[in-house]
Amino acid sequence: GQVDTLLRNFLPCYRGQLAASVLRQISRELGPQEPARCQLLHSKKLPRVREHRGPLAQLRGHPPQWQPSFCVLRGDGRLEWFSHREVSAWLTVHLHLHPTLPSVGLGSKPDPLLEMPVSFPLFLQHPFRQHLCFSAATGEAQRAWRLALQGGIRLRGTVLQRSQAPAARAFLDAIRLYRQQHGQFSNDDVTLGSDAEVSAAPGRTRDPQIPSRPTEVPMLLDAVHAAVLAGASAGLRAFQPEKDELLAALERTIRPDVDQMLRLRARVASRLKGAVQGPLESCLRGKVDAQLPRITQTLLSTVEAELAAVRTLLTQGMDRLFRLLRGSSSSTQLRKEVYSFGEMPWDPELMQICYREAKRSQGQLGQLAALFGFFGTQSLVFGAQDLAQQLMADAVTTFLQLADQCLTTTLDCDQATQQLEKVRGRMLK
Repeated sequence: GQVDTLLRNFLPCYRGQLAASVLRQISRELGPQEPARCQLLHSKKLPRVREHRGPLAQLRGHPPQWQPSFCVLRGDGRLEWFSHREVSAWLTVHLHLHPTLPSVGLGSKPDPLLEMPVSFPLFLQHPFRQHLCFSAATGEAQRAWRLALQGGIRLRGTVLQRSQAPAARAFLDAIRLYRQQHGQFSNDDVTLGSDAEVSAAPGRTRDPQIPSRPTEVPMLLDAVHAAVLAGASAGLRAFQPEKDELLAALERTIRPDVDQMLRLRARVASRLKGAVQGPLESCLRGKVDAQLPRITQTLLSTVEAELAAVRTLLTQGMDRLFRLLRGSSSSTQLRKEVYSFGEMPWDPELMQICYREAKRSQGQLGQLAALFGFFGTQSLVFGAQDLAQQLMADAVTTFLQLADQCLTTTLDCDQATQQLEKVRGRMLK
């Protein structure tokens, strides 16, 4: 019932933001195009999770026992495990991957599930769902699973932020405005996750009544979480046909009158600017300007470290290609290396070199919470990691296309190397 009420109150805000989002998109199409600031070609490959599979032990049952399972992480971020029956769970941003098992569970008593001995644990903790506890056979397998799961959680968490579709932009704007209407002005990570998870987040105002016996807690949380997500998903699916019709109608309505709408918007903006510019500038000078250098340095240092790592990794990849070419390697080996070079953006082991730079800055970014009440540090870290992956994908695509244009079958190895050196220079520039 609470979910139904939430959606009834939220959907009118969503409808209004759909109109605003379509207007923005059309105005961008018809307005003067900004000069391209990035000269890299855009990769057409969508961010994806590299499928990972293998045997793991899972702690389950009453009393909990280690039982063998075969686990598969799909490319869409769905984690499946197989024993006597198939079970699956979507990875979400709410899952926290711990390096070790926590020593204390829910409530005041130790959770027996968390006290079982294990050498190479993979513990996925969720605030509204039963924990998942796996164990790998070796440290190497544990690391491979950890990197794969981290990538799945990030890509599932930022699926809305990466989308440029008007509906996705409208949805995020509607969530922000809906929360502000209910007195929630803080910046946090509530917009990470799927549309059902995000839409249900504003309604999480109270915790469920926790039973006294710890063994009942996971079952209750699983049931509550499943009911909330099922209700939110069903409500959003039911709205989908209306949303599609509304988007088409908005396109037909706005496009013929877009010039008049933009002129009206400009007049309103001018009036608002005249009314608030003086007080706003006074407030900014008194309370914000003094903090801007610190904020700028905090954010720029994170992005600069990411970009430096991408540049280093890209250079190393190109160097490997050059060494193979100079060494007159077999065409089979060279093709294999070219394929590996093209797959770098989706290789969790390689890209971890870039991703950990953003992770290292999480503590520094956390200082923004004390100064400004900003609690969206996970969003910033994920955003920087997404940026690193997209930049690497664009750079690899650009290098391979430029190389394909300049290399011909008539060139010998030295000539081909010289051509690739020119391409490399353009890339790094």
